[in-house]
Amino acid sequence: MISTAAANIRIILVEPAGPLNVGSVARVLKNMGLHQLVLVNPQCDYLGTEARLMAVRAADILENARVVESLPAALVGCTRAIATTGDDRPLATKPEAPADALPWLLEAPSALIFGREDCGLTNAELNYAQRLIRIPSSDAYTSLNLAQAVAVCCYELYKLVVNPPLPPPWGEKKETPPNFPQAVKKEDASASLENLEGYYQQLETLLLKVGYLHPHTAASRMAKFRHLYNRAYPSVGEVAMLRGILRQVEWAIRKTHPIGPVSDSLDQALPDYPAQKASEPD
Repeated sequence: MISTAAANIRIILVEPAGPLNVGSVARVLKNMGLHQLVLVNPQCDYLGTEARLMAVRAADILENARVVESLPAALVGCTRAIATTGDDRPLATKPEAPADALPWLLEAPSALIFGREDCGLTNAELNYAQRLIRIPSSDAYTSLNLAQAVAVCCYELYKLVVNPPLPPPWGEKKETPPNFPQAVKKEDASASLENLEGYYQQLETLLLKVGYLHPHTAASRMAKFRHLYNRAYPSVGEVAMLRGILRQVEWAIRKTHPIGPVSDSLDQALPDYPAQKASEPD
């Protein structure tokens, strides 16, 4: 079970600035039986003396860490992602307690995302995750140190794999336990996050083109679309169907209203259907 969790779950740090923190995170991963560390655009020397000092016997975690330029690149290959947030900003997705949300990561290739030490994750970065968690803490000081937050979450995962929940008593409905081997058709498997991201980009482009979205409201409206699909957990086949619908709509637009190459700005992409000038409600 521990090896399964280690193979399934990657810990992602977005733009970490403190080498001591990164080294401490590496040690936590090794303490809790995990080994996949991904650094998004690190702002420190994660292989330097300070990081190694805190990693102690987990230097191999640092040496094998994968470095990428963006959060979408860090999520390639994952079908599930949970992001952490420590503030009370209004969010479409309600944050959960770690113990409630983290078991979900054990069932598929997944990612647990942590933000910058000083400001956490942006709203746009939080949108890449299907679920959010917030670690309960005292109102006197709600913000945890990055390495401490990673330690709390990794400990919750470790407890799950070492002492899995007991099966329900006799007479109650039994659910399929995580990682129960089942034959799943490719089209029925959960869509990967990069597959979903491709769909979101295609959808946004089309909705801008037809005037349903406007540049100044596109981000907030697309966040709502992401929230909708995150609740649905679409399969590979379902995302293929959705993208097929978009391709058909694009083809119909070109055939009915040929407009030639679309400009980069998308201004007047469809002159027969000008964008409404009235502001849209969010």
